[in-house]
Amino acid sequence: MKKIIVVALCFLCVGVFAQKKRTTTRKRTTTTRTAAPARRNAGSKVPVVSPSNTMGTAPVSADTSVKRNASARPFERPLDGYYKKNDLINAKVTPYAYLREADVMFAKRVWRELDTREKMNHYMASPKSQLITILVEAIANGELTAYDPTPSKEDPNGDMFTKPLTPGQAKNRLADSVATDQFDKNTGDKIGSKLVAGEFNPDSIVKFRIKEDWVFDKQRSIFEPRIIGIAPLMKPKVAGVEAADYIPVFWVYFPEARQVLATKEAISSRNDATGLSYDDAFMKRLFASYVVKVSNEKDERIKDYAQGIDRLYESDRVKKSLQDYELGLWQY
Repeated sequence: MKKIIVVALCFLCVGVFAQKKRTTTRKRTTTTRTAAPARRNAGSKVPVVSPSNTMGTAPVSADTSVKRNASARPFERPLDGYYKKNDLINAKVTPYAYLREADVMFAKRVWRELDTREKMNHYMASPKSQLITILVEAIANGELTAYDPTPSKEDPNGDMFTKPLTPGQAKNRLADSVATDQFDKNTGDKIGSKLVAGEFNPDSIVKFRIKEDWVFDKQRSIFEPRIIGIAPLMKPKVAGVEAADYIPVFWVYFPEARQVLATKEAISSRNDATGLSYDDAFMKRLFASYVVKVSNEKDERIKDYAQGIDRLYESDRVKKSLQDYELGLWQY
């Protein structure tokens, strides 16, 4: 009996010893596995090898990859202010009221000129939104068509929009011509001179001519002006000699230009939040001008029969005659 008890105790001791050995081995294995990443992270900087870095190239660090991703991000311009002028950017033109020939009781064609050097017209020469720059850029982009102002047999005044110009031709007409000497290639002797278009200076355009119709619509009982065309004016220089009078550079059809002008802001010196466009300025008559011609049987300009201060008096007389016509229609 004693021998059986001794054998049983021996088996029990062997089982307990084997269980302790298995637990110790598991703890050692777990400690070894968790210590490996700690050793890796304990270093200064271990290069991270990307999947594409298998051809022997230099390893890319994590900081470099972050900088590279930041540089690849597209540039987003911050908003210049605290609100965006969407009303002006998305502006649409308000069309004229339909006009029937049978409803036109009175009509008079008037040509007038405006000077950007006058106080009321300073916004047209603002560097932020210059009228001549708007027209030239629209012509260059194909949004507007420029028309040749040269008189012809079919178009005696050159303002009937008969001959369109290419954007290059319109731009060349804006630049002053400069005489350049021509030399012989073999001898080097001067053989003559040639006129070449120079650089265009937007500040050189200080006057514009407007062609408009004053119409009385008996259907609506309204006497209103409707602009037909706008032309920048300049004094051309030939070989450094400036011409005596201003001439049109090209004509722009105003109904076509309205959509372009409706999205261009007319800068105000008093308030930056007016929201007025160039189309609003022309439709609301927010400009100062003087009459240079009115339709007549002889097709004469005011300067053809009036000189000096009398030209301004005649211009005011034409303006007053148009106002008196409308007032004369009503009785109180």
